[in-house]
Parts: sequence; C-alpha cells; structure tokens
Amino acid sequence: MCGICGSLNWGDAGLVRSMVNTLRHRGPDESGVFSAEGVGLGHARISIIDLAGGRQPMPNDDKSLWITFNGEIFNYVELRDELIRKGHRFATLSDTEVVLHMYMEEGERCVERFNGQWAFGIWDARRRRLFLSRDRLGVRPLFYTQPRGGFLFASEIKALFACPEVERELDLLALDQVFTFWAPLAPRTAFRSVQQLPPGHCLAVENGSVRVWPYWRLEYAPEDAAEDREERLSEELLALLEDATRIRLRSDVPVGVYLSGGLDSTLITALTGKLAGDRPRTFSVSFEDAEFDESRYQREASMFLATEHSDVRCSNNDIAGVFPDVIRHAEQPLVRTAPAPLFLLSKLVRDSGYKVVLTGEGADEAMGGYDIFKEAKIRRFWARRPESEMRPLLLKRLYPYMENLQQQPAAYLRKSFHVDGGSPGPFFSHEPRWQLTARLKAFFSGAVKAEVAPYDGVAELQGRLPEQYATWDTFLRAQFLETAHFLPGYILAAQGDRMAMAHSVEGRFPFLDCRVVEFAARLPVRLKMKVLNEKYLLKQCAGGLIPPAVRNRPKQPYRAPDGKCFLEPAAREYLDELLSPECIRRYGVFDPAPVARLLAKFRSGRAIGVKDNMALTGVVSTQLLVQQFASPRGQWLSTNASS
Repeated sequence: MCGICGSLNWGDAGLVRSMVNTLRHRGPDESGVFSAEGVGLGHARISIIDLAGGRQPMPNDDKSLWITFNGEIFNYVELRDELIRKGHRFATLSDTEVVLHMYMEEGERCVERFNGQWAFGIWDARRRRLFLSRDRLGVRPLFYTQPRGGFLFASEIKALFACPEVERELDLLALDQVFTFWAPLAPRTAFRSVQQLPPGHCLAVENGSVRVWPYWRLEYAPEDAAEDREERLSEELLALLEDATRIRLRSDVPVGVYLSGGLDSTLITALTGKLAGDRPRTFSVSFEDAEFDESRYQREASMFLATEHSDVRCSNNDIAGVFPDVIRHAEQPLVRTAPAPLFLLSKLVRDSGYKVVLTGEGADEAMGGYDIFKEAKIRRFWARRPESEMRPLLLKRLYPYMENLQQQPAAYLRKSFHVDGGSPGPFFSHEPRWQLTARLKAFFSGAVKAEVAPYDGVAELQGRLPEQYATWDTFLRAQFLETAHFLPGYILAAQGDRMAMAHSVEGRFPFLDCRVVEFAARLPVRLKMKVLNEKYLLKQCAGGLIPPAVRNRPKQPYRAPDGKCFLEPAAREYLDELLSPECIRRYGVFDPAPVARLLAKFRSGRAIGVKDNMALTGVVSTQLLVQQFASPRGQWLSTNASS
C-alpha cells in the first residue's frame, strides 16, 4: 500500500514533493518523484512486495512509460508468467512492474485482467497521455482536480490542497448527500473543486481533454438463472474464498487478520491458518460499553483457531480523543463514530509490527448479511397486512439494541418504516434509512437550506441506476445499493482505507475478490437469505471450520458509541469551541439555535435514539472538517453550489 500523486501541465517537481509529504503516513518506508516537461509523479511507499526492487515511480526499459501505483495485484504471479512467455523481460519481482508490462501488452484494457485493489497513474511519454485507474469495488481511493487548466491527482484530498490554487470550499450538494446516504456519491467529494474517480472506472488526460469511462459493472442474475444444487454451490464458494485468501497472503512481510468475532472474519482467519500453515496473528476491537462489545466471541474464535490474539479496548473517551484525527484522515463528514475504533485498531496492528491485515469486509454486501436486507423482507411481509399488530414485532426483534424503537406502537412503526401496502418503489429497502438521516438537515443554516433546496439526491441516484435494475427484486436492489454506493463511499473509505492507512496498514479483503463478488451476484436469493437466516450459503460452506457459537450467532452489526462520546473529557478540547454559537455562525453550515438545543439535550441525558446520535456526530464532524481544511478565501457558501 502506498500514497500516490501527480501533476500534468501544472507546477514543477517541488509541488509533487509537497504532495508526497502530505501522504507519508500512507508510505513511510521510502518516497520518490519523477519529473519531466509538464508532468510529475510522486510516491510514498509501504514496502510489502519486493522490498528492495519495488521503488516508485517506476519506468519501463526505455523510460517511455512511468507508473505510480497504490495497492496490490494479487494475481501478478500468474500474469507475470504469462507475460514472460510472450517475451517480456522483468527487472524486479514487484506487482508494480507487472501492471506496467500489462499496459504495454494490452493498453487500457489491461485493468480487466487484474484481480486486486488498486489506484494507479501511468504517464505515456510518447503519447503525452496520463492514464488513471481505480479497482472494481473502490477499495483504494483516487482523487483529482483541475486548477486553471492543469490536472492533479492523489490518494488523498489533502495532497491536492498542497497546491495553493486548489480551492477548499465545501460542496453543499455533497454535504446534502452525506446527510442522506452517509457519504458523497462519486464523483463528488466533500469539496467542490475535487472529484473522485468512481470505482471500476478509468480516466485519461490527453490533448487537453479528460475522459472517464467504466470498465466493470456489478450485475445480478435473475432469480431463476441458477438452479444448481446447494451442496455444489457451497463447495464452489468455499474453493473461491480459499483461493482469494491464498493470493492475498502473498507478501514479503507478515500478514495478520482482523477478528471481529463474527462469521466473516472468523472464516477468513480459519482459511488463513489452513493456508499459511502456522498460528494466525489476529487483532480486534473490544468496547468498555457492553452494548457494543463482542469480545466474548472474539475470544472463543481465537481459542478455537489457536490464534495469537490482541485487542484494543475502546472507551467512549478514547473515541472522543481521536475523533479530530479520524476526520482529518476521512476527509468527509461522518454521521457515525464507528471509524474511530478502527483508527485505534490499525495503530495496534502497526505497533505490533504488522503492515498487512486480512479482513472479512464485503461478505455482508456479497452474501446478503445486513439487517437492512432482513428489514426490507419483513416490511414487505407486513405490507400484505398493514393493519397487523403482530408483524411489526419482527422489526422489534430485528433491532433489540434500539431502545426507543422498542417502545413505539405499531402505527408509529408503520409510518416510520413505510408500510402502506402499496407497490414498492426502486429504493424500497433504503427509504427508511435515508429519510431518517435526511431529518438531520433540519440543523442546516438558512443559507445552506436555501442552496440545497432545489436539489434531490435520491432523484440523482435514480438517474444513475443500471438498466437491469428494474428487473431485480427488492433484495438484489438492496444489495446493489449497498455494494455500489455505501460500500465504497463509507465502509471502504471512512472505515477502511483511511483508518488503516492513517497508521500505514494495508487491509486486504478476500470477500471482495472479483471472482467471489461475481459468483455471489449469480446466486439465487434463496441461498443468500433463507427466510430470515442471513448469509445462508456462507454459513453452510463454513461448516466445521469455525466455532458453532460463532457460526450460529445472530447477526450483530459493527457499531460504536456515538453522541455520548462527545460528553467525555477528551472532547472538551474541541467541542465547546466548535459548537459555540460564534463558531457555528462563522462557519455558516449549521443553525446555532437547534445545535445548542441538541447539545443541551445530550448534557441533560434526554437524548435518545439514532437520530440524535447521528445529528450530533454529523454536526461535530462537519465542524471539524471545516476547521481542519478551512478555505483561505473565506466563505464556504457559494452561489455556484449547484454546479
């Protein structure tokens, strides 16, 4: 894993060096800069593959091509052998050089051959063409901006801000998206001047024009497309996961595993132990607050699999203490504090001498594990008899940790969960979540409300849907929304890459192997969720590999304490200033009066429910973002916000 950056038709090597310096947390082992007329590439490296020979930026033999590469191509060994048979000669053992030679062999279509997680830039000197690419699922980030006709790209937005010409105004429509979907919809970012290359896309800058195009799309098979026997599909899934884990263990440094105590990470740990042939090194987060703690299952899994285990025990004060650093690395507002414990976890991994960890991320999206999939199924079941007083009890059983929900009558739940017996719309599964989050916009200032009022983020998202979406059932639509938007925008960004790389740790995700994702997309829904038994086929293939208590436990989503963390002593250093009426008015994003009432509600112990928690977290995180990346030009509000 690394940090990459570059410039075209802008600045000089000094700018690229400044950009690299902002990325040293992503690559503390070494750095490099390539500079030629009108172009510069920069690199900050974590040495994982070919420790001595993988220096970057890296050229081909005649130096007509240069690459700066972030990530891993896990099938690079097989691709290298194929290229050697075709006459290619290699100077290193790195996967970076394989990317370069695949580009020489197949041009921009080379990305279709890669199994991995990547963001890279290739400078083609002969054509004076800059080629960028990002992996299929969006594991690795890639941002770009175009100041005054130039072009800059980087792994993180803060590197682009090393150029004083890059404006730092908030994108208010992106803020509206965060306060609906939890993250900006690519290509938007939190900043108007900066875009992100969407997952599964490439970009080329040539002859003064910028072209962006997709090379991969997520597609699902209709329900009747797979009638294979369950046993055979279970065996095939396990074989794919085993091979996905095997190639992700390719490393010249030790590889650890995140062990959350759930099905997904425990299975990856089991496969790691089987394939590596030694005792897995595992890491986890535990919480002082019993409501969020899963350490019992973590210990059981560790004992069953004979791992060498460490955990970071996280208090509310710990979350409050690191939250400003979390926002500095996330570079976007957050409505949950869940990234903060993962920030602390990656520090534990690095302090333990590890640079690489495997995780179980992606299984819920690919195999149908999230509560939102169950919720949609329950809502459709309830909608057949909207007047029922018994069917809403299923929702209360689904969310036992939501105390406020447990006290509500059926009529309230019917309205909140949109159970009216009508035909489900295209976003049936996500409407309750989005509308709950959108209620946080009540805290916006009058000026912000006026600027975003004409905008409809849900309508924009609907306009982006693939043609096949209309043929998918509710379950597959929910999977698509989670995988195509929530996964790269929040899970892999704010909770994934940015928190791990804050401490120079590379995360690897066997469940996001393109073969696994495409296989799962072809599975019939009945094998993903049987009645309300989530990830059914995955549980079948896990078999005796993991402890029965872990395999059979009810799904517990990863959560962390939210709003109450900001009442802790560690928050006093920043909270009183950031939420003061003067600061709220100066930054201009929120209305001081409702923010003051919200804070008073928490301090008096009257704050309850998801909405209050998300509201306080969203306000604090946005204020921190403005404070840390404030525009030297002053105003955040812009009459061009709708552009």
